[in-house]
Amino acid sequence: MEKGKQQEGGAMVAVPNFLPHQLHNPIQEIQLRFKQLESGFKLWLSKQSLPVEATVVTAASAAQGAAIGAFMSTFTSEASSVFPTPPPNASLSPQAMASLKQAQALSGGPFVQGRNFAVMTGVNAGITCVLKRLRGKEDVQSSMAAAFGSGAMFSLVSGMGGPNQAANAVTSGLFFALVQGGLFQIGQKFSQPPAVDTHYIKTSSMLQNLGLQGYEKNFKKGLLTDITLPLLTDSALRDVKIPPGPRLLILDHIERDPELKREKQGGRK
Repeated sequence: MEKGKQQEGGAMVAVPNFLPHQLHNPIQEIQLRFKQLESGFKLWLSKQSLPVEATVVTAASAAQGAAIGAFMSTFTSEASSVFPTPPPNASLSPQAMASLKQAQALSGGPFVQGRNFAVMTGVNAGITCVLKRLRGKEDVQSSMAAAFGSGAMFSLVSGMGGPNQAANAVTSGLFFALVQGGLFQIGQKFSQPPAVDTHYIKTSSMLQNLGLQGYEKNFKKGLLTDITLPLLTDSALRDVKIPPGPRLLILDHIERDPELKREKQGGRK
């Protein structure tokens, strides 16, 4: 820590001079430590055998799911009183009993909700881990298979459904798989970069270099492709509603570009 001197009442007093790099943010340090621990844990886990990795992943995900379920139960605690347990001698149809069990499974206390979420997240993560290690990739098929197992186990543990629990487990698994498959496809669609239009490679590069990338849509609306670059005129750019300033920059760039200039001269011959 460097010290500076400040005059106070005729006397020179040493004043600590805090440098910017010495000011630490405790929150950032905690986040950095957490990321380091997480990276180290993932590296260690990737070197373990499949049974060990699957067991650890399943247990960790189940613990997280249990915590989430217990927390979510605080929002659904009032709903449990709406669906009371019927007396033993109540004459309810199998369909009504199944609906009541489903409502009770979704509105239980912290233990019930924690157990249900632990099963869903743990089974899903465990199956995903195994399939990813065996197949070497994580795709929609693996995601749907994990969701099917998760939904089936959730149905069995929570007691949802009618007398035939096996059939209901399959139905719940299929429902979970279809929902997960749809979400996976949507995520893949939005995560993929947009396809590059091969007709506007030079045009896009030129506009990027000039800082005029916002006018690329004008070129596309006017069908001014890379082939038309050497032929561009002020009137053509005006027709696609490009202002005078950007028009001058574009035409000057085309005039200075050796390749475009050769193509322009070759087209005149």
